Amino acid sequence: MSTPIPGSTGRDDSPDPASHAATIYDQEREWVDEESGDDDMDFEDSIGNGESEELEYFEATEDDGDGEFQGLNPSLDADDGLSGVEIEISVDTGDASTETADNSGGVGTGVTSAATARAPLQVSRNQILQLLGHAGLRRIFASHGGATFGLANLDEDDDDEEDDSMEGGYGSMVGRRRRKRKASKVEFPKVPSEVGRELMDSGNFGSNEYYQDILRRKKQKPSRRILSRELGLDAIQDRRGNKLLSQGLIPSSNADTIIHYNTRCYSGQFSDDGNFFFSCAQDFKVRMYDTSNPYEWKYYKTVVYPFGQWTITDATLSPDNKYLAYSSIRSTVCLAATDPNESGEPWLLDFADMGGTRSHRAHRGYSQFGIWSIRFSGDGREIVAGTGDHSVYVYDIESRRSILRIPGHTEDVNAVCFGDQSSPHILYSGSDDTLIKVWDRRSMADSREAGVFMGHTEGLTYVDSKGDGRYVLSNGKDQTMKLWDLRKMMSTSEASKLTPSRYTTSFDYRFMNYSDTDYTPHPHDKSLVTFRGHKVLKTLIRCHFSPPGSTNSRYVYTGSADGSVYIYNLDATLAGKVDVNRATHHSRRRESDSYAVTYDVDDRRQGQWKTCVRDASWHPNAPVIAATSWNGWGESTGTCTIHSWNDGAENDEAEPTMGRRVDQRLQENENLYGDASPSGRNIGSRLRSRGVAAVVVTADDDEEDGDGW
Repeated sequence: MSTPIPGSTGRDDSPDPASHAATIYDQEREWVDEESGDDDMDFEDSIGNGESEELEYFEATEDDGDGEFQGLNPSLDADDGLSGVEIEISVDTGDASTETADNSGGVGTGVTSAATARAPLQVSRNQILQLLGHAGLRRIFASHGGATFGLANLDEDDDDEEDDSMEGGYGSMVGRRRRKRKASKVEFPKVPSEVGRELMDSGNFGSNEYYQDILRRKKQKPSRRILSRELGLDAIQDRRGNKLLSQGLIPSSNADTIIHYNTRCYSGQFSDDGNFFFSCAQDFKVRMYDTSNPYEWKYYKTVVYPFGQWTITDATLSPDNKYLAYSSIRSTVCLAATDPNESGEPWLLDFADMGGTRSHRAHRGYSQFGIWSIRFSGDGREIVAGTGDHSVYVYDIESRRSILRIPGHTEDVNAVCFGDQSSPHILYSGSDDTLIKVWDRRSMADSREAGVFMGHTEGLTYVDSKGDGRYVLSNGKDQTMKLWDLRKMMSTSEASKLTPSRYTTSFDYRFMNYSDTDYTPHPHDKSLVTFRGHKVLKTLIRCHFSPPGSTNSRYVYTGSADGSVYIYNLDATLAGKVDVNRATHHSRRRESDSYAVTYDVDDRRQGQWKTCVRDASWHPNAPVIAATSWNGWGESTGTCTIHSWNDGAENDEAEPTMGRRVDQRLQENENLYGDASPSGRNIGSRLRSRGVAAVVVTADDDEEDGDGW
């Protein structure tokens, strides 16, 4: 078994010193900081946009009806200002005749005197961000000499120089491509979707009510269906009735159990058979739980990424549940046995090894690229990865090297998956270049994709396959989730004639809000159904198809930055909502900033209890959803909440009691039941995150987890 290589990186040895800060854990040196091209980390001062060569600038839009600028309210901005920066904006109109003083030393009409000029406004850095993206300020830039602010239109030959000058710092946001505001009303996709309704009626996504019940306007509640089944009523329709019953059991917002972590949780999934659950946290630990009884979990093991960077980005189980692969922002994937009796260190799979000579830097544990997403193949022999070098890698576990690299995107590949559980040939990849590409490994002599799904106007955060080789689900930073059909993908020749960057605004989901006025339908959208309502902000939020066993494949669902799990019917209507924020609100004491800093871009809300559901998993055989979240005071910690169907009851008499609060090893802790009121000391907040509290990472995770409270 291979021995992990202790990370010995330093700040000067970063693979990408111009991008985001990252937290690295080293067993020997504890916590150090290193720069990394992390698209999924907290906001900081220097932002690497990765802008397209075809950069478009702000264009003037028509003023308000009276022709006056209505963008900013100086009095309100002054009141909202907290501290820090003085801003003084002056515009030279070139008309000196407007400033003429009278003989008495007074000021005439329309004249501004230096003595009576308004004092500079006191604003915070966050207000600077809002000012730079404000529509009214863009009108000033466009109408009063854009060259003064570095916004002059450049020739195509000057694109490279312009990109370099705009990269990094707050000034880069001024040159960000923004689409014109449309005068007419924004046209969103129709809800309910006619295509989605046809899919619901097709039998591929759940069952429908019997026509007799529809005619009688009779729709039984799930509790009534259970009673009829137990009493043996309607025995002829039992089989269809059970399907209808299962798909009607949507878990409620009330949490059965709240598992608290001292760092943010990034993902968590059940195994295909439902006997296993794992959760990935920012402390570079993956914790494993026995969920053979989905209502009574048992903790049994923790594995560690020995020299991770920033966080564990993804994890995947082998089909037989014997091995767990997990990644960080490194080119190395860890492979660990799930057997609780196996206590050895994980195997290290170097995805940068293509069978050639490795560089000295790679041998020392340096990252040549970060890995954002990994998936096991259906036969368990290969692992596919989406990486920060705009590529898709296929790693052969037996030969211990990568056997295929597909440099098929122009931006980071945030999500990958196999199209069919029984075949490793069809791959899907979703990227920040707004495209989902389909790869057929049997016909890749020219290294070109088999087809393209085009329709998102911002980058992709996740891609999930239904496993039938036909339907695909994606989440995008344009605040939409889309359903795709492999038979309706765009051909490679057709896609090559289009420029995807023309249809994006380069919206930065990490710290900007997405307005409905920013939405414009993609003119070449090939998706079947578009789902809207959830928020894809701050991090790479994930979406999934609901399982066939416990839901009859009736729904699609996704996490959301507003603290909920959204469950949609196939016609884009909302079937249910699991409010994790309400279930966990103030469920632990306010701590000092000993674990992590808050994720607060808005200084006025610093340290408040907030929730961002990053991932959710529906148990394959029971009406149970496990939601993994950034959750707590300032989103500085994490939770995994277990929600089950309880027919709307606020509480029950069963054991364990609802709302039970436990630590990551499922041990009850009295500190979690103390005073959790918001009157405690405010947690310090910074825009640039620092490391989580330094602890000695051990593979068994026995004592450290319980003592950190």
